[in-house]
This record gives sequence, C-alpha cells and structure tokens, in this order.
Amino acid sequence: MPRTPTRLLALATAAASACLISAAPADHPSPGAPGIGDSYFPHEGNGGFTVRHYNLDVSYAPGTGRLDGRATVSARATQSLSSFDLDLQQLGVSKVEVNGRPAAFRHDGDELVITPRHALAKGRAFTVTVTYGGIPQALGGPIIFGSKYGWMKTKDGVFVACEPNAASTWFPSSDHPSEKATFDITVRAPKGLTAVSNGRLISTRDRGETTVTHWRESRPMATYLATATIGNFDVRTGETPGGIPEYVAVNKGLQTGKTDFWGITAAATDYWSKIFGPYPFEETGAIVDDMPDAHFSLEVQSKPVYSAVRSETTIVHELAHQWFGDSVSVERWKDIWLNEGFASYAQWLWDEHKGTRSAHDAFLKAYDSYKPDDAFWKINVADPQRDTMFSDPVYERGAMTLQMLRERIGDKAFFKLLPTWTAQHRYGNANTAQFIALAEKISGKHLGDLFTTWLSTSGKPALQ
Repeated sequence: MPRTPTRLLALATAAASACLISAAPADHPSPGAPGIGDSYFPHEGNGGFTVRHYNLDVSYAPGTGRLDGRATVSARATQSLSSFDLDLQQLGVSKVEVNGRPAAFRHDGDELVITPRHALAKGRAFTVTVTYGGIPQALGGPIIFGSKYGWMKTKDGVFVACEPNAASTWFPSSDHPSEKATFDITVRAPKGLTAVSNGRLISTRDRGETTVTHWRESRPMATYLATATIGNFDVRTGETPGGIPEYVAVNKGLQTGKTDFWGITAAATDYWSKIFGPYPFEETGAIVDDMPDAHFSLEVQSKPVYSAVRSETTIVHELAHQWFGDSVSVERWKDIWLNEGFASYAQWLWDEHKGTRSAHDAFLKAYDSYKPDDAFWKINVADPQRDTMFSDPVYERGAMTLQMLRERIGDKAFFKLLPTWTAQHRYGNANTAQFIALAEKISGKHLGDLFTTWLSTSGKPALQ
C-alpha cells in the first residue's frame, strides 16, 4: 500500500474533522417548555427535564393558614437547558438553588422560571431547591362539580386533595400526571395534630411545640395524588386479612354513621388485588376528614381522602383507583375515562361480588335512566373537554363501555384483560388507544366499533 506523506495526512484529517463538526447538530442551551402540551392544561407540567424525586419539607400554621416550604426536586435534563420552569401558584419564593448554587428566578403567572448559573447539559442529573411560602388558596370553577379543591383549610388543620391541577398550590412541581416521581414528605404541624401523607410513615417526633412527621412514597406518583392532610385524627394501623399494611385516620368526633372505613378498605383492597392484579403500593388506608365544602372524595395514592362523601360505594370506587388512575395513570387528561369509568365499573363489580346485583343489571339501570335526547349522551367520553372532564358520562358511560366490552369478549378474556392492563402499565401512563389494542389482542376480536359507539358517538346507543 502506498504511503501518504505525513503533512498531507494531517491536512486530510483536519478537513474531515471540520466536515464532521459542521454536519453535527449544535446542542445550544435553550429554555425548557412551560408545559408538556396537554390540550386541557397547556401550561401544566414542564418541558426539558423529567422529575425523579420530590423531597418536600413543609410547615403549616392552622391559625394563620400560612405554609412555609422547602422543596428539593431531583431531575434529569432531556435537552440542554438555559432555563426551565416549575409550576407554582400563588406562593412567594425567597430563594432558588440549582445543584447547591444560587440561581436566578422569576414568576411568570403560575410558572416559576429558573435560570441556573450554568447551562444544564442534556442527560445531566440535577437538583433544584426552592424555598417558598404564603397562604395557599383552594381552586374552584366548574371542573370538580363546582366544588373547591386543592389545599382546603379545616377547623383543625387542612384537607389536601388536588386533582387535577392544584398540587402546585402547595409545592413547586411539574404538575401533570405524566410526570410521576417518588416522594419524601415531611410535615411540621402544631403538637397534638396528626399529619397524614402518602406511602409509609418513616418517623414522628416532637420538637418543642411542633410535631414533625416524615412519610415516604417509594412508588412513582402523579403530583395531584400527593397529600399533606393535617388534623385531629384517631389512627388505626394493622393489616388487611390478605396481609397488606393498612393505615386509617378518622377525624375525632366526626360522625361516619355505619360506614366501617377500616373493614371496607381491607375487604376491597384484598378483593381488587384478586381481580385487578397485586396491590401496587406499600400500604392501603383512608383519611376521613371534616371538610363539608369538598363535594368529592379523592383517590390519594395509598390512602384515599374522604370528605363529605362517605359511603361503602365511594370507598370501593376510590380503592379501585389505586390500580386505575394511580398505578396506571392517564397519559393526557382527555383519557380520564380510563380512571373514572374503571372505578365506576368497579362499583358494579363490587355489588356483583356481594351478590346484591349483577353488573349487567347495574348497566341496564344506568342505561334506562337516561332518555335518548338527554344531554348525557352528547359528551364525547374519549375527549370530554376540560370543564366537563368529571361529568356523569365520563363515569357512567365509561362504565357502560366496559360492560359492553365484557359482554362482547366474554368473562374469560375480560378478566384476563384487567390484570394484564395494570401489569403492563404499572407505575406508568397509558391512553385509550393502548387499551383498545390490548383488548383486541387478548380477545382476538376487532373492537373499534364498540369503543366508538359507547365512548364517542353522540346519541344513545341501541342495545343489540
């Protein structure tokens, strides 16, 4: 082989390198997007990074309603970042640090815009620590049946239930269900009050007139499922008959009637574990608080919170959400029927399990209760729009869709489908198209017409 002169070889190498450099895309730092692009909440969640863990340390003074917090968010950059956002509503910020060094920050509406001292390279792990405080305010409007929701002051503490977009009223976050992370939540409250949060209780200790409580949720969790409910609670701990740890807190003096929160929670958790697949979290339970202004209960991860809505059927509904909504979360809010339709159908399954009535009879009762020209049949359940995302059709027509699916594919395929779905998307996010595809794969049937008819077609479907 002829030998190339050294100088010519050097020039050729330099030219080739220059070509490679000019051809490579420049990874210039740029701001992360202020939202993930959900059509219902365009500015919820944030672009340019993914959150891995939240370490929240919050102090609450029930007398004044003031919250002071320090949140450390562990994340990884998905692009080279010159700046990035966190969602934070209403509260003031006194200091921000990125990787332990002071960072510039400003508020732009409900966005906290953070500019680190040095750009963050794509793929880099980083932490941002925000020191903040103020008096959180509950959100309102038509979304949650006209009810207030979020951080809601009670007579002796606070009731915290944040679906869909109120987590950012009490901690800085990437506040969208597609941004799931693990949590450590430390709550400082006046001595004598109990703070209840997600996952397992790590420690409780008194420091003077303050009780410091540390909870840890080691399974990925959507931000709206986080809670720091504080009150004067009677607490019972133990295990379900199936061996799942259970923690139930009931506000002292609250009249719960004949509703046995401990017993129903235990029985439903164990039964759903047989039907939907293994229980996905470390603990089950309930937080039962005195908050009549909250016209709802919520499937807070590992311990649903119950307000003025307290009944056996509510308990089994919220516990079914531990699989459908909490472990398997929606990819976008338009797929909310995957949460509410499934949990509503679980109420029918519970009646069937108890021998009260069959799911088919429950379906017929719901179906017959709406006339063909009723507005109930006009909402597209597969994309119900933001202000009606929790309307009755999302719950009931969603449940009807599942009963029609069950009758089309048969019990064997249907009851294989449910635990397969929760296993495939455990601790993740999913959408309607993925559910339909799995149902078709397991059943061997084409099912697009069924879902189009029962979820999306305007008008009352005919029974065949």
